[in-house]
Amino acid sequence: QVQLVESGGGLVQPGGSLRLSCAASGFSLDYYTIGWFRQAPGKEREGVSCISKRDGITYYLDSVKGRFTISRDNAKNTVYLQMNSLKPEDTAVYYCAARFLGFSGNDCLAAARLDYDYWGQGTQVTVSS
Repeated sequence: QVQLVESGGGLVQPGGSLRLSCAASGFSLDYYTIGWFRQAPGKEREGVSCISKRDGITYYLDSVKGRFTISRDNAKNTVYLQMNSLKPEDTAVYYCAARFLGFSGNDCLAAARLDYDYWGQGTQVTVSS
């Protein structure tokens, strides 16, 4: 069964950290571009970060640059999103997605839902004091 499963979300105070995981089953993540997206209540989904499948080039939403880091562990078939210095505006449901075909540059951040082959079910991140 092909699926992506996110984990690691939770409640954290402003300035805190969380590490999200995106574990794949039924396929190998190292052949896929992986994107992290988020959607806050009443807002549109936005691309947060992505990592290309061949050369591991990473891209970030401007508002998370310097705070978030995407990485992959092919041996564990998992992609991570390390989130530091969290802010209340980072509160959202975070989703990971996988696409076999590559993207041009940072198009992986702006891609539509149908542009990715697989999506996870999401994990809630709440940043609040």
